[in-house]
Amino acid sequence: MFSNSIKKDNYGYLFIAPFFIIFCIFGFYPILYSLYLSFTNWDGLNAPAFVGFANYLRAFEDPVFYKSLFNTFFIWIISVIPQLTVSLVLAVILTERYLKGKEFFRAVYFFPNIVTAASLGLLVSLMFDWKTGSMNQMLLSMGIFDDPYDWKNNPFIMRLIVSTILFFQYFGYSMLIYIAGLQGISHEYSEAAQIDGASKVQVFFKITIPLLRPIILFQVITSLIGGVQIFDQPYMLTQGSGAPDNSTLTSIMYLYRTAFEQNNFGYGATLAFCLFFVIGTLSIISFLVSNRRSRV
Repeated sequence: MFSNSIKKDNYGYLFIAPFFIIFCIFGFYPILYSLYLSFTNWDGLNAPAFVGFANYLRAFEDPVFYKSLFNTFFIWIISVIPQLTVSLVLAVILTERYLKGKEFFRAVYFFPNIVTAASLGLLVSLMFDWKTGSMNQMLLSMGIFDDPYDWKNNPFIMRLIVSTILFFQYFGYSMLIYIAGLQGISHEYSEAAQIDGASKVQVFFKITIPLLRPIILFQVITSLIGGVQIFDQPYMLTQGSGAPDNSTLTSIMYLYRTAFEQNNFGYGATLAFCLFFVIGTLSIISFLVSNRRSRV
């Protein structure tokens, strides 16, 4: 009887085995193999040549890699601050109990998240084309510009455009995450505070924000992980060039260019693991800072 119960208890492993087998083949093994490639020089045709830490030393001295990191974090910061702020404000508004039509507005604000990033990048690229773009045509017809402006030749404007695309695409998703967090907060807290004379602004900053701290931390870390992986929007916006002067060349674009355009898969794998360490370090820092503030 006891041995039969043990066998029945092991049946569960049969149900989860397919997932772990597929994960090991298509997930864990490629990660380990990429780690091995990061210590080699491989063009995808000949046998990998072991070079030790030479690729990592090259990454530490690579000015283009540092510029791609700067571009990535600059674009992310410019987009994430208004994204998390606007989405939180909208979430608070759309969780009001007596607001009519809030389900409709939630769906409308979330809709840009459904559109593919490549489509948005291509659409905005056509809008800001200096010859036939709708932006120049509109400004010329209004008399604001006398001649078409070459938007894509201004590094700051191009970074700002990419940041705007990211904000437009993901603020609705962040809004829904905040709404889920707000719905988990009991109305008794705000009602008790208002009875004691607290205003809605005081309730928001003294009660709502502290209770939403785990959600905010989740938003920051996930947006950081997603922000470092920015690829589709700037790639489609600049046709993969990162123009002007590599000002929109993100880390993933540089990794893609190195591995798949220059056929340097060893150095490309090294860049991937450098980004992994950067994301991991910043995520740990964000987690520790949030925990320290919550204890205080």
